[in-house]
Amino acid sequence: MTNVGIVGAAGYSGEILVKLLLGHPRVTLAAVTSRTHAGKSLASVMPPVRGIDRGLTFVDSDPVALAAGDIALFFLALPHGTAAIYAQALVAAGKRVIDLSADFRIADLATYQKYYGEHHAPGLLPSARFVLPELTAPAWKTEAKLIAAPGCYPTSILVPLVPLLKAAVVTREHIVVNAFSGVSGAGKKAEEAFLFCERAESAKAYGLVKHRHLAEVEEQLALHTGAATIIQFNPHLAPMRRGIATTITVPAAPGATVEHVYAAWRQAYAHAPFVQILPSGETPDTAHVVGTNRIDISAVHDPRTGNFVITSAEDNLMKGASGQAVQIMNLWFGFDETAGLV
Repeated sequence: MTNVGIVGAAGYSGEILVKLLLGHPRVTLAAVTSRTHAGKSLASVMPPVRGIDRGLTFVDSDPVALAAGDIALFFLALPHGTAAIYAQALVAAGKRVIDLSADFRIADLATYQKYYGEHHAPGLLPSARFVLPELTAPAWKTEAKLIAAPGCYPTSILVPLVPLLKAAVVTREHIVVNAFSGVSGAGKKAEEAFLFCERAESAKAYGLVKHRHLAEVEEQLALHTGAATIIQFNPHLAPMRRGIATTITVPAAPGATVEHVYAAWRQAYAHAPFVQILPSGETPDTAHVVGTNRIDISAVHDPRTGNFVITSAEDNLMKGASGQAVQIMNLWFGFDETAGLV
């Protein structure tokens, strides 16, 4: 059994990580940290884990103290900007780190600064690895000490789109992405805009033109497909707790049919346990993926416009965050990819 810890375990992603790791057959959750809840029992803060909490108590989020312990891997479920500070101390101590924030998702420092501002550990960027398990070449398993887990929106876009660009089934121009996120995607914070009365019966676009995830998506599209790709990304906040529903409209390449789309997907994801390819015309539904580490994808062809309309659905807290982080850990340590996730 491998000892693992969670830094920032009291947020939404942290809570999902707690539940997954407490039930994981190959690891022992040995530390949970929270500055707000330090000294409190895990069960008192998260009543759903009563009886399986192993008597854990929240400890203060002290990077130096954590680095000195015997924990092999840390998950950082922290806000952007804060995670880099912890990663620096933990990586220097020889710990493996999986970061759920955006601090190491963008390899180019100038691009990071454009979207997020100052980076607190730029020296780690060259050694960090962005890992989307279904798409990233497996060399990362032996090369990396610091892993950036992809964001929820990027996962919902990259999984369906990358194989189609690589196979030249679609064009690189005029790609429009409309995506809807559950409110938990904004994190666990007390703000008027996220109160129940503000969000119930309400849906709206936000972050138009320059949403932060756009930098991550476009950089990864270029890295995976060998050419710069610009997309129009329109995120929306939907009146649901969890889930990401994404619709991608992209022109078909000359002569390409929906059968070519499905052939590219089947080739790319023949051995991907968490990618489900639905029949053309059966659109993915967030209700069917919440609580799973699955992403469902589907496509139709519109002969009137010449576009493919591609849809995907995932749980933003599972395949879009914590579940994917556990999937990465499984592959990194040589466990079964699905361990603790099915």
